[in-house]
Amino acid sequence: MKQNMNRRTFIMGGLGALTMLAGGMYFAKGSLYRKATNSVRRLTGEVDEQFLRQLITADPAHSRTIMWQAENVLENPVIEYRRKGQEDLKGTSAQEDFFTDDGVKNNQYRAELKDLEADTDYEYRVAGSGAAGEWHSLRTAGKGAFECLIFPDSQSSDYSDWEQLAQSAAQRHPEAAFFINMGDIVDNGEDHTQWQAWFHGVNGLIDCRPFVPLMGNHETYDQNWQVRLPEAYLKYFAVPENGSRDFSRYYYSFDYGEVHFIVLNSQWDETEAFKPGLMAEQLEWLRKDAEGSSKKWKIALIHKDVLQYRIHNRPERQEGISEVGEAFMPLFEELGIDLVFTAHLHTYRNRGHIKNFRRDSQGPLYILTGVAGNVRYPGLWIDHELDEVVAPQPETDNYLTMQVTNKEITVRCFLPDGQEIDKVTLTK
Repeated sequence: MKQNMNRRTFIMGGLGALTMLAGGMYFAKGSLYRKATNSVRRLTGEVDEQFLRQLITADPAHSRTIMWQAENVLENPVIEYRRKGQEDLKGTSAQEDFFTDDGVKNNQYRAELKDLEADTDYEYRVAGSGAAGEWHSLRTAGKGAFECLIFPDSQSSDYSDWEQLAQSAAQRHPEAAFFINMGDIVDNGEDHTQWQAWFHGVNGLIDCRPFVPLMGNHETYDQNWQVRLPEAYLKYFAVPENGSRDFSRYYYSFDYGEVHFIVLNSQWDETEAFKPGLMAEQLEWLRKDAEGSSKKWKIALIHKDVLQYRIHNRPERQEGISEVGEAFMPLFEELGIDLVFTAHLHTYRNRGHIKNFRRDSQGPLYILTGVAGNVRYPGLWIDHELDEVVAPQPETDNYLTMQVTNKEITVRCFLPDGQEIDKVTLTK
């Protein structure tokens, strides 16, 4: 399905969002994305190093994945690292991870740091052929309390709002150990300039704190706004392996402190024609993965939401549970999942605890995370009976923090200026 609709028409008309909910929003590619390429900062002098990033690993207490792009093919690239404040260096060779997408060849490199000590401050840099770049901080996970940042959908028309939100959130929460982006990271998954704009927005954040990405439906769109496999997303983010033959990197899990995080993928409608079976495979994997964890807390992350909302001027659309909710919510309850974060609808909603599709203090806590870019749906949704807290209307962008201690998890939602609009705490 394709519409003749540009981004300005969409932003000004809230009902334009209906097309996305049916399976995708389609726009002509704008020139604002291309402007981002002119503002990408080339890091440190002689070292060819762009979009340097840390990625979460299954065991971030002892390992880290480092990736970056280079304008030219590098000779003997390595990641040098050391404990902060010490001089003794270790080095890990980086492997070529080249790929071509959107007609552009990406000279991409990846290195795996595997011998790190838990709860320790390190610093690392890109080096090779007699040159070395700036040092960047790296802290491994420990067993104690931690805080992280959670960003909803960041897809945008020019990513300036995204950059401002991400940078200000990082400044307000300098102790955040890592950050999550809940899918629809970019508006068009094939457009390489959108990826450049997104990376530019997290410069200074993603190089010093590990990134936890989710795949959204917009990661599966090509330049003609037709569905394809999420080639760029899978190449840019070497997340932990899941043992799948057909869906490597589509979903994964990792531990941080006393939390087991389960990153699920809701894009089976988009991938079914190319690779069938994503939902069924995940349901089987989820059971094994969750049951195999002894962590105190279990948190699930998935892009599309578990509830279905009524829409103004659409009386045929009924309130209820979405396909994602029907498939996963019973299993979340069975497996003792404590907290579920979702996205996709570009609105912040705290639903409280739900069990058997009804409000119940014994069920998981469900939070719809909102929107971190500038694509908004003003006046679109009719509140669901399970909503407990709704962001001030009309909505702007927002972000969340999550603080974890031995006894409780506290989730807060903030507006771009730092105003807190919601707070909820889980105890165990």
